[in-house]
Amino acid sequence: MNAISTTTGTGLAWGVLIVSGGFEAGWALCLKASHGFSRLWPSVGFVVLLAASMVGLSYALRSLPVGVAYGVWVGVGATATALLAIPLFGETVTVLKIVSLALVVAGIVGLNLAGGGHA
Repeated sequence: MNAISTTTGTGLAWGVLIVSGGFEAGWALCLKASHGFSRLWPSVGFVVLLAASMVGLSYALRSLPVGVAYGVWVGVGATATALLAIPLFGETVTVLKIVSLALVVAGIVGLNLAGGGHA
């Protein structure tokens, strides 16, 4: 059986893990926008999203292997952060950056297909 299971618990864990990876991107972007915690609302966003991200990762780890789950969580967060930083902070887009992000996504898919099952 592959990592995307039809069972509710594991399927839910994967969904929570992906959302938590999105929260990871959110806290990273808030951290940048906070300018060293000198701006209130981005700093608050950082704390809230960091907590939500960790709670979600913790939930997913109840039923997913740590190596796979952590790799997917970091990959989703890093990819989303890099993509969102382009319009939000004017970061440059290069062919190498796009190819590298595609490789991260391919790695996430590979981990998902190879990881499977309960912890």
